[in-house]
Amino acid sequence: MAQVLGAGRFGNKPVADEPTSWREWLADFDWAPDLGQDIGSRRWWRGLATLAMLCGTAAAAWPGLRPVEAHAAPMQSDDWELARAQTITPLAWGADTGRRMAATDVVQPLASAPERPRIELTATLGQGDSFTRLLERSGVGSGEAGRIAAMVADAVPLTAIPDGTRIDLVLGRRAVRTDPRPVESLAFRAALDLRLELSREGSGLHMDRIAIRVDDTPLRIRGRVGESLYRSARAAGAPPSAIQDYLRTIAGQISVSRDINASDEFDIIVAHRRAETGETEVGKLLYAGLISNGRPRLRMLPWKVDGREQWYEASGVGQQRAGLVQPVSGRVTSGFGGRRHPILGYTRMHAGIDFGAPYGAPVYAVTDGTVSFAGYNGGYGRFIRLAHAGGLGSAYAHMSRLAVSSGERVRRGQIIGYVGSSGLSTGPHLHYELTRNGRQINPATVQFTTRAVLTGSDLAAFRARLAELTSVAPNAHLRSAARPAVAAPTSRAAAAPLPNTPGVARAVTAGR
Repeated sequence: MAQVLGAGRFGNKPVADEPTSWREWLADFDWAPDLGQDIGSRRWWRGLATLAMLCGTAAAAWPGLRPVEAHAAPMQSDDWELARAQTITPLAWGADTGRRMAATDVVQPLASAPERPRIELTATLGQGDSFTRLLERSGVGSGEAGRIAAMVADAVPLTAIPDGTRIDLVLGRRAVRTDPRPVESLAFRAALDLRLELSREGSGLHMDRIAIRVDDTPLRIRGRVGESLYRSARAAGAPPSAIQDYLRTIAGQISVSRDINASDEFDIIVAHRRAETGETEVGKLLYAGLISNGRPRLRMLPWKVDGREQWYEASGVGQQRAGLVQPVSGRVTSGFGGRRHPILGYTRMHAGIDFGAPYGAPVYAVTDGTVSFAGYNGGYGRFIRLAHAGGLGSAYAHMSRLAVSSGERVRRGQIIGYVGSSGLSTGPHLHYELTRNGRQINPATVQFTTRAVLTGSDLAAFRARLAELTSVAPNAHLRSAARPAVAAPTSRAAAAPLPNTPGVARAVTAGR
């Protein structure tokens, strides 16, 4: 539409020409103005009146709601039950009527239905399940299930069979329908290097043990740290559990966040087994190494001495364990120094620290040592004194019960007694003292450092084991991944052990 400029009611703004007919006026009319704008204007009131008129018209024309009546022929109770049994309703009610569709004349009843001669099934050993219950649940009689479990237990402990093991079972024909089916054959992988097969021969079962060749060569993984040691080790094929153990081990010697550079190399060796059929098992961490500038910076190996295993450096020096172990879990209720005795009523030297703890709470040795006294000691009540290296000694008083005796060797963190209130005590607590060369000192000022050292034959065996592990070729599992898998044995005679060749890791790490 053409626009003109003028000094009309819109001032100097350009406006559209006025409609020339009533059709144009209806087309341009705003039938539904926005009531949120220009509130109180003539246009707004016109819109409100239009809305009220439309609402009133709709209310006046509202027909109301009435239920639609359905007319059905009345049914007797028997007819109703029959109809209900044939509808979808029983699915919700659990088919409680017991009625079923009757067979027609076409269906001819059989005097006796033949049963399947054999049933082949696969059962899986679940978590917390037992081997005997699994057989009984699969349809094996309780007596035969017990005999089979006893035969399997002669080859491998039933508790050693891993969860998730699949058992192939074949049940044969039974003489009487009420009897359980007999076991014709049973086969499963009892261990990585063992498969058991049971078969029926005559009236009894015979078990064959099929050995599976396994390569026990440890798996060595080595690579550059880069931006993230964890991600780089995972990319190299190291399992997550081994990486976590590796980080925990080296963290006892250096700071993982500050002392490791992107150019350094990690060196991880884990226990590893690979069966000739392709299955693998990854065990615990055997070696933790770190290489900086092409030279070994850390070489850590676990070693057991006197039944206690810890990590040692290549020189035979164990990990340092620093810090005072709190003798009991509780808060300090009285410190070292002069105080008014709660029972005697006068001020005297308090030569230790009191820990408030509940009655019967365990008391721990603060570090390795020897029990020099354990028994009742006057106002101290039930009392233990430990002698430590470097002329240090610790004492524990007012206990309810002692867990060690004189002359016994104790380790850091070992339970030596239990909190009580024996002797001069107003309530259950632990009185803890520390001495150096026989003189009492403030326990809060001392931190213990424990560091084991291998000597003699232990050191020689340790170094031999270290040399054996470090002779394994690194990252050999990546090269073996490109080789085809070893075929399964075609006969029991071929199932001989694989040679355990050092320096060859034959499997891809599990979990890559």
